[in-house]
Amino acid sequence: MTAIEKALQERILVLDGAMGTMLQAYKFEEEDFRGDRFTTHPSPLKGNNDLLSLTQPEAIKAVHRAYFEVGADIVETNTFSSTSIGMADYAMEDWVYELNVQSAKLAREVADEFTNANPHKPRFVAGSIGPTNRTASMSPDVNDPGFRAVTFDDLVESYSEQVRGLVEGGSDVLLVETVFDTLNAKAALFAIDVLKEENNWDIPVMISGTITDASGRTLSGQTVEAFATSVSHIPLLSIGFNCALGADQLLPYVRRLSKETEVMVSAHPNAGLPNAFGAYDQTPEEMRDLIEKYLEENLINIIGGCCGSTPEHIQLIAEVASNYSPRKININA
Repeated sequence: MTAIEKALQERILVLDGAMGTMLQAYKFEEEDFRGDRFTTHPSPLKGNNDLLSLTQPEAIKAVHRAYFEVGADIVETNTFSSTSIGMADYAMEDWVYELNVQSAKLAREVADEFTNANPHKPRFVAGSIGPTNRTASMSPDVNDPGFRAVTFDDLVESYSEQVRGLVEGGSDVLLVETVFDTLNAKAALFAIDVLKEENNWDIPVMISGTITDASGRTLSGQTVEAFATSVSHIPLLSIGFNCALGADQLLPYVRRLSKETEVMVSAHPNAGLPNAFGAYDQTPEEMRDLIEKYLEENLINIIGGCCGSTPEHIQLIAEVASNYSPRKININA
């Protein structure tokens, strides 16, 4: 049993909040993204937050530290878009492996600081694996439904490079997150499975889907139950949902998922829904009160925040989560 699996037997673990929300406060400009190393890079780099692990590492460590300081047990690496497919927008495919290794090392360094200071509360690093900006099961061209912008094999190759970097950089767990197309996720899971077998890695895997609207389905059309079934072919540490919805809108779907699965359940909803300017107005107190319903119903094992959530949100979530026991595994699922 890995350390994170042991911790999950004992308490609800708290995941961090948004990375992008925190980085926006730095107001980095193009030269900050480039740093000293990429001054002559031919493509614009502003907005490539994952690159900041190479050019502004102290800022990334400060964000991780801020979440650990308020009680988070797990921080996610700054690698949501760190695949060759995602980095193609910035002509940075050649730096993907390094991005993942370095991001994992930064998170590992800060996690170890906090674990060493308080060994009774070990801190963990989740290697963040985002969905890419292409979908394998739907056409981006309404006039050509059979067209695909990416193949399954393309995705497997891209994810394999990312996973290798995340593991070799020191991640405790791999988090395939914000899944809007389960075929993309299955490519990531396949890549992970192959690499685990080839390298004899013992690293747990989390997966977190995204319910996109009130239809209760992922973007590629799956219900909660279909999503859970279609990713259950490999051993998972946890399955859950994140992003798109606030805690109140997400609750009914987490409730259904909790009844459906026999593994741990996670949730990291947004801090409400975005306003007309794309910002998130839900206060830490409001989000905490909504999250407490998950705890009262004993639905989850891992809880955190996604878009719009800050250390202030995570602090109150961690405080309330400490008053509840983790969800018991439903062996009859």
